[in-house]
Amino acid sequence: MTGATIGVAVAQFAPAADESANLEVIATLVARARSRGAKVVLFPEYSSYFVDPFDASLAEHAQDLDGPFVTALTALASEHDVHIVAGLVERADTKGHVRNTVVAVDAGGVVARYRKLHLYDAFGQRESDWVEPGALEAPQTFELEGIRFALMTCYDLRFPEVSRVLADTGAHVILVAAEWVRGPLKEDHWRTLLHARAIENTLYVAGADHPPPLGVGHSVVVDPQGVPVVSIGTSTDVAVAFVDPAIVHRVRRVNPALALRRYTVTPRD
Repeated sequence: MTGATIGVAVAQFAPAADESANLEVIATLVARARSRGAKVVLFPEYSSYFVDPFDASLAEHAQDLDGPFVTALTALASEHDVHIVAGLVERADTKGHVRNTVVAVDAGGVVARYRKLHLYDAFGQRESDWVEPGALEAPQTFELEGIRFALMTCYDLRFPEVSRVLADTGAHVILVAAEWVRGPLKEDHWRTLLHARAIENTLYVAGADHPPPLGVGHSVVVDPQGVPVVSIGTSTDVAVAFVDPAIVHRVRRVNPALALRRYTVTPRD
């Protein structure tokens, strides 16, 4: 199996309660990523709007999939000839709640959208007070030049079934948009889980996080053997890795763990 490699950028920044300012940073980082050879640019969770702690403004700033944030991302994707993946605070059906959504767009608009499945009701947080969980539905993927990309959000990284279902789509790369909250050992959890999801599914995993003081930073692209290819420390920046489907194929030939497994994943009611 051979094919083109594609530059995948993790873009690390701290979204704020200012949608225009967020889009300005996104535009700067997309241009920087493209200049470094990226064709896919991954941004963090809640890239459209973020406030800490959550309050009623979250729902007030929620948008639809055809709203101004996605429209602006689509224009940037067209201008720079890239796919952009970013966290959107999406309007929800439940009053006072939002959907925690990741959208992937190209020059023509939305090509995939993923609504966070597992809400962050852990480590003293209660995301479910403000966020409506995503429905159990078909995995969200898109393809570019023969490489399949799958979408995931933050806390879902702790549930290996999610990435296993994505691997079953034939994905070569899982893109994880995150706001991985800082705390004791949380940097270790972030790194360990990203590496584990790559190793057990023999594919690339890219994670884009908020930098400190709220996030842990350390956005990274991990290869199918669990080796970090590129990473960012705690600054606002982009890092570009060139993913190669031939490497996925080679690792799976040597370590056919997916083919040898004796269990499948089914949804829980």
